Amino acid sequence: MNGREAPTKYPNSLQSSAFSLWSFLMCLILFAYKVHPIYPLIVAANRDEFYARPSSPAEFWEDIPQILAGRDLKEGGSWLGLTREGKFAAITNYRDPTAFKTSAPSRGKLVKNYLQNSLSAAAYIKKISRQAGRYNGFNLICADHTDLFVYSNHADRQKLTAGIYGLSNRLLDSPWPKVVRGRKALSAAMNKRGTELEEALFALLADRKIAPDNKLPSTGIGREWERLLSAIFIESPDYGTRSSTVLMIGKNRWVKFVEKVFDGKPEPWIESRISFRLDKG
Repeated sequence: MNGREAPTKYPNSLQSSAFSLWSFLMCLILFAYKVHPIYPLIVAANRDEFYARPSSPAEFWEDIPQILAGRDLKEGGSWLGLTREGKFAAITNYRDPTAFKTSAPSRGKLVKNYLQNSLSAAAYIKKISRQAGRYNGFNLICADHTDLFVYSNHADRQKLTAGIYGLSNRLLDSPWPKVVRGRKALSAAMNKRGTELEEALFALLADRKIAPDNKLPSTGIGREWERLLSAIFIESPDYGTRSSTVLMIGKNRWVKFVEKVFDGKPEPWIESRISFRLDKG
């Protein structure tokens, strides 16, 4: 890991329950939109969280059957999911521990609420923008069959055009080392297809390289944690990359969804593969 050992215990600044709350939400989402010749949308994402926080692997939900997503069992929301009609959403936090609000609603419900209602991506973002200040900092991706948007309660809404994008815990394409490295690897994978493409996406999500100190951001959590969180795949005794997800939606409306669950183990102990054709909206 670039010559450094991961911290063996949490720095005092992150031992509070506040960090346990604001850390929930996937830490890296890389996606290619209208770039690949077969798949208009390709997503490669890592969810980072305390291992002790209860959650369930991705599946179609019994209570809301149109949603395919993992589920946070503490608050009932999700970090990434899509519907049988092709609506997609994913969320990360915006890292700013100084602005944390203990009474804020769960950000994971922003994903769930979009996926379970009939609003378009544009209409949903317009709706939540009126109450975005109630939440702790977040970045939300919303897509439907026509548009893809990224919205943050720290920035304006962005309607995206074709390109390779990366979203961690700042704003879209903020040049953090893991985002820069991930976008480069995703771009290199765009000439691959089939099994080779899937393998390349999971390989980039498994990158455990820690960035050099002179490239680290400063987000108020201390140098030791900035180092740990600079890796694409995060490892520590109690916190890290709990799952890696690859999603590919083809021009023929065929979906391939693969999730590998780690939960602190060196190799995935659960691997889910779900394929289906999108319903016509």
